[in-house]
Amino acid sequence: MIRLWKNVLLTFLVGVLVATGAGVGRAAPPPSGIGTLAWNPPANLVTPLNQVWSHVESTYGDPYGFRNYGWDQVFANGGYLNFCVRWDSSAKVTAAQRDRIHATLARQYKKWMDTMVGQDNWPYATVPIKVVGWAVRDRAQLQWTDNSVDVYVNNIRENAPQCAEPCGRYFVRTGSYPNCPGGVTHHYDQSLWLTSGFGGGAGGDWGQRMGSEYFLNNLDATDVTIFLHEVGHTFGLDDFYDWTPSGVSNFIMLAGSSPSITEFDKWMLRDWWRHLKNRYGF
Repeated sequence: MIRLWKNVLLTFLVGVLVATGAGVGRAAPPPSGIGTLAWNPPANLVTPLNQVWSHVESTYGDPYGFRNYGWDQVFANGGYLNFCVRWDSSAKVTAAQRDRIHATLARQYKKWMDTMVGQDNWPYATVPIKVVGWAVRDRAQLQWTDNSVDVYVNNIRENAPQCAEPCGRYFVRTGSYPNCPGGVTHHYDQSLWLTSGFGGGAGGDWGQRMGSEYFLNNLDATDVTIFLHEVGHTFGLDDFYDWTPSGVSNFIMLAGSSPSITEFDKWMLRDWWRHLKNRYGF
């Protein structure tokens, strides 16, 4: 058990499947100039970063053994991530809205991935984000006729539409997706689960969940704060409901204290890479 499922107002734990790590291997050697910066956080962040990692080791069941962090997904793919949008709403979606949702998802995710560029043998200059599927209760809700994404209708799990399980990284860890229509290129690593009327957010190795209205209302926002917070959980970052590290009080993983990713958040992410990178041969 690790703490990867959460709500902004209430922390709770759910069980997660621990995969064998199949399909996760070493990436290609980093291009020239990428990953050259050594671990060297600002002096004022050294103590709180050490406190955070100590807390991870003492409260996560097996932080080193879990094999489906966002890190594992990026490396299994060789440097990209695919998404399914779970449209958990009765509202209709136009093609223009669909494209803006895709663009916002990619733009916001990039904020976290850009944090890693040049750091400590991180091998990717970019981590492209692509939406490969939409899940909906009624096909008539989706007001487009092109085939740019796969559409899954009335495939219900957790009382919400989902893309096909044989295509999902959460369900299939071999990396080959033999029962997914279209194969590997149509698989999805995470879901953007948009639920009408949902308050706060939730996030984990499966993806991120928040209100559909919230996400639509923030398509042009500089920072989609709840989404960014939940992506942090996908890469292992913890919540801070019951304690705060020394000397820091405003950062996005401390819910409600910062609308954007701060330097402390960035170094917490890099610290996860520092502790996990050897599993990928770095």
